[in-house]
This record gives sequence, C-alpha cells and structure tokens, in this order.
Amino acid sequence: MQDGYLLLLGFAVLATIFPLFALGVGRLLRPSRPNPAKLDPYECGIPVASDARGRYSVRFYIVAMLFVIFDVETIFLFPWAVRYKQLGWLGVEEIGIFLAFLVVGYVWIFRKGALDWA
Repeated sequence: MQDGYLLLLGFAVLATIFPLFALGVGRLLRPSRPNPAKLDPYECGIPVASDARGRYSVRFYIVAMLFVIFDVETIFLFPWAVRYKQLGWLGVEEIGIFLAFLVVGYVWIFRKGALDWA
C-alpha cells in the first residue's frame, strides 16, 4: 500500500523539481539586456495612453455571464438535435419547456435593463 504513496510522492517531487530546474537553466543561459523599449508593455513604439489597470463597468461582466449562460444553451440543444427522431413528441415538449424557461429569463433580463449600455 505504501509503495503507491511512495510513487505518488516521487511524481510530486519530480513535478516540482523539473520546472524549477528548467527555469533556472533558462535564466542562466538567456541574454539579459533590458532597455526602456523592452520594458514597455507594448513594443509597437506607441506611447502608452493610460494605465492598463482601468476599471470596467459591472455591466460588461453581466453581459459576459449572460453570453456564457446562453452559450451553454446550445450545448444542451445539440444532443437533443442529434436524437430528435428517437425522442419523438416527448422530446419536442421537453425542449420546448427548456426554451420557454430561457425565453422567460431573457425577457426578465431585458426588462431589468441588464443589456442597456447607456
């Protein structure tokens, strides 16, 4: 029983040592010549206009989450579409209920004004 744990410990040690070793060798072998152009966030030659850590509106994150939620909808619709003929009318009824819930949610979100950018 302890042989399995010993093997697992060996893999954990190897998984820790190998990346550290590779990073150390890379640091020793690479050339290090920092200059102001290389230290800029963008090496395109255009001066930075503002701080990159600006704040975003909460609405951006709400729209992003809504996109993910409605994108997951398509993941649920694909298996249903593949088995459409085997499911028959019961499958049509089930997916109709599912889509009705989504439409109600979409209408609720739209009425709350979550999609308004103004």
